[in-house]
Amino acid sequence: MPWRTIAAGSAASGLLGATVGAVPLLPVLLLAAVLGVLLAVIDLRCLRLPNPLVAALALLTGFPVGLLGEPGQVARGALAAAMSFFAYAMIALWPRGGLGFGDVKLAAALGLVLGFLGWPVLLLGLALPHLINGPIALFLLARGRIGRRSAVPLGPALLTGALLAVALGG
Repeated sequence: MPWRTIAAGSAASGLLGATVGAVPLLPVLLLAAVLGVLLAVIDLRCLRLPNPLVAALALLTGFPVGLLGEPGQVARGALAAAMSFFAYAMIALWPRGGLGFGDVKLAAALGLVLGFLGWPVLLLGLALPHLINGPIALFLLARGRIGRRSAVPLGPALLTGALLAVALGG
């Protein structure tokens, strides 16, 4: 339903505005929230994270972060993006790892912004998606809505975890 998408975008934007405040990074975060809601809806419906949208998220957040930050922040963000990419790529390449490379690329794009904001924000942003998705998968499994080998989209949890990490620690 379109109203759910609008409500989710409004809630994400409102949360960022209320918690981050009027800082130069806020427009970048708001743009990321809008793209994030779109990516989440697509992943929930199609079990895919389209490369052009993930690339747009990476470019539209990465470039401004590079301009707004101090060299140490930018370097930390780049290192965080590389670490996130590597960690999620290892899971995706593991037999029955359950991740697609859309998740890997999204984790790297989010890792850049989360790392830019600090190591605690990055760690929280990488832990929360699994704390969000795990109980959801168990609930769906218990209800018989999915099987043991069913695909469960991780993109929405990655995006929600990143949003919460920024709101709590950014």
